Amino acid sequence: MLSVLTLASLFPSDARPNFGIFVERQTLGLAALDDVEVRVAAPVGMPPWPLSLHPHYREARRLPVREQRHGLDILRPRFRALPGLANRNATAMARALVPVLRDLRADFPFDVIDAEFFWPDGVAAMHLARDLNVPFSVKARGSDIHYWGRQPAIAVQMIEASKAAGGLLAVSAALAADMAQLGMDATKISVHHTGIDRAIFAAGDRAAAKAALGVSGPLILTVGALIPLKGQKLALEALAHLPDATLILAGDGPDRPALEALARPYAERVRFLGEVAHARLPALLQAADVMLLPSEREGLANVWLEALACDTPIVIADAGGAREVVDRPAAGRIVARDPQAIAAAIRDILADPPTLDAVAATVERFSWETNARELRAHLQAMAGVS
Repeated sequence: MLSVLTLASLFPSDARPNFGIFVERQTLGLAALDDVEVRVAAPVGMPPWPLSLHPHYREARRLPVREQRHGLDILRPRFRALPGLANRNATAMARALVPVLRDLRADFPFDVIDAEFFWPDGVAAMHLARDLNVPFSVKARGSDIHYWGRQPAIAVQMIEASKAAGGLLAVSAALAADMAQLGMDATKISVHHTGIDRAIFAAGDRAAAKAALGVSGPLILTVGALIPLKGQKLALEALAHLPDATLILAGDGPDRPALEALARPYAERVRFLGEVAHARLPALLQAADVMLLPSEREGLANVWLEALACDTPIVIADAGGAREVVDRPAAGRIVARDPQAIAAAIRDILADPPTLDAVAATVERFSWETNARELRAHLQAMAGVS
């Protein structure tokens, strides 16, 4: 039996059900294997009082310290996160976790720590592994390398953790190459693709799904937080070159007011849905003719695969693992981050849409079952458990 502690600062809660949902789904897949036991530590960063009383931290204050979620036992210890001093978060996280995990090991002597994000999780795992004398692995997902890896004081800690780790994972080959360029040992990095929940993400009746939304004509969907790097501004600018199309934006974030202002000339053809529950995404993806996400940076976005599983081609920028997913015309197009190029790619797909089921066939190799088996084998190697 392999006993795993999953360490994840990105993990859903009832207050934020979409926050790190891909980490939760991976963990559920691993825990479902007969020869694996899993517990989860999802630390919560809080500033000292009275800063902790700020409304920004209201949801975090309400989180239980321990809970059961979808059958997983989850610990949510607090650690002190000082505003403006993010480079100290990993050591603060580890300091708060050591006594909690020592107590946990009394009835759950875990064999390995599986850190789900390089910063701060991976660096915290390094400190915990030293204190608890257990091996650890770190998975990189995208912004941990592309954003935090560009902060010198944090990059140094991440590289140190990469050297101490028993093994490293990356969500795409492109991200693995970026990790090596940052200074991590390429021979220690394995590509670990995400999966798709095929019970809910599958092809549907596009006409009926559009009718349910009250949409006629071409429908473009973009899914993601409304922040500059996701490129929704480019999607709205491309709409000027697609006069018959409707654009739906699923997601929320600080860019929303600026995007709503940009959308005013096309108000009758643009909808802002705000945060959308993951269970509602299939109906939107099944209705769309194209899922557009011209991100500046990605690892390998789950929503790319979820769209394709719903038989909806994607138009994305050449970011992260884009070429590992869009490997044939049926999957969609990889385009420059330019409104006219985006519009041209969408027109091309609309003029000659892929045949039924051809799009979904492009992601047959991605599954949560494969993801779980590969992760188990990786962690068994770290722990020396067969």
